[in-house]
Amino acid sequence: MLEGSINRKILLFAIPIFFGQMLQQLYNVADSVIVGNFATKADLAAINSSGSFIFLLVGFFTGLFMGMGVIIGSKYGAGDYEAVSTAAHTGVTFALLMGLTFAGVGAIITTPILHLMGTPASVMPKSALYLRIYFLGGPGIVMYNVCCGIFQAMGDSRRPLIYLAIASVTNIGLDLLFIAHFGMGVEGAAIATVIAQTLSGSLVLLNLMHVSGPHRISLRRLSIDRETLGNELRMGLPTGVQNSVVAISNVVVQSHINFFGPDAMAGCGSYFKIEGFVFLPIMAFSMALTTFVSQNLGGGKRDRAEKGAHFGVVAGMGLAEVIGIVLFTFAPQMLRIFSSDPDVIAFGVNQAHMETFFYLFLAYTNCMAGVLRGSGRTSVPMGVMLVCWCVVRVTYLTLILPFFPRIYMVYIVYPFTWSLSSLILFIYGKIHDIYSTERLGIPAVAD
Repeated sequence: MLEGSINRKILLFAIPIFFGQMLQQLYNVADSVIVGNFATKADLAAINSSGSFIFLLVGFFTGLFMGMGVIIGSKYGAGDYEAVSTAAHTGVTFALLMGLTFAGVGAIITTPILHLMGTPASVMPKSALYLRIYFLGGPGIVMYNVCCGIFQAMGDSRRPLIYLAIASVTNIGLDLLFIAHFGMGVEGAAIATVIAQTLSGSLVLLNLMHVSGPHRISLRRLSIDRETLGNELRMGLPTGVQNSVVAISNVVVQSHINFFGPDAMAGCGSYFKIEGFVFLPIMAFSMALTTFVSQNLGGGKRDRAEKGAHFGVVAGMGLAEVIGIVLFTFAPQMLRIFSSDPDVIAFGVNQAHMETFFYLFLAYTNCMAGVLRGSGRTSVPMGVMLVCWCVVRVTYLTLILPFFPRIYMVYIVYPFTWSLSSLILFIYGKIHDIYSTERLGIPAVAD
């Protein structure tokens, strides 16, 4: 990340991240397809009812370990290899303890969580069984995320992709074996997921133990440096909280969509599944920018960090808008993949036509968040997204819908809050020196 073509470095780093996220999306879709075709409706409902909570957890862990990545990337750029090693060992040790705790308390908190989520009594036993088994995979989930964060902070996004691919193929194969062949239903789906997650976490950790470089992990050196852990949590917790609370706000939006009936639920739900794929290249650029900016600011290459940030933001916005135009044009054909009902398709098409031309603002917010995280300002995008994407969304829906009970008023909330967060981050970037290294704890160096 510190030498060579800026555009090429960012693209080559972002592409494996994109394919990894694409693989994760297909992995989730394949799970639902296999359960839906070879198990019962109750099994499918049980898995789907746990989906939003699992998405919240994974988002929290991903954001949390981004903070560790910022520390490692900046220290690596500064040539402080001992600090890189300390940060990596602290992160892995903390992740191991967190994963074991996660697995231990899972059985206790499963039922209260499902009750809070309003899980119907008819699927409660199977939902509880699925989540309890899923929690046992906690060490694998957390270990994969922390090791993935270490590799990406060092500029390597290809190895995590390889291990995710292995885990995805394993999960699908085990789903077919346990569900289609042995008829294990929701229990088989959960066991397959735990095995696949444990495999991916183990493989990526084993690879970290054999790489050459300051990020190599030695079991004998596993320990927690309190100051380093404090810095990692200071960087990572805001992003983890941001991901979790935004996920909760989306659940609130979904509850308002549900008010308009099953056709709206099916049509908008199908649109959201398509939009999930749209979001992947945006997140790939955002994560690439975090690593690029942190390494170059750590290495005293401020001018290079600024140029890379400009390219990444513009490229992310341009790509998002191109995808938006394609989706606007072909929305009916894409939605027919999920349903042939004209009323269901109409809801999804109307939402697509309302939102797709605003994807550039979705991209700007996320790419700028990546830049700010790379410079150590993780609390800024957290604050902006919590206010705009959570507080404003919920307040808007609560105040507007009673007077204007039309579903297009729900559709508007996304473009409105994307635009608002983009405006605030743009103004923040103009007012503040976002490329200073004070938040990274590294003295400024002339470029």
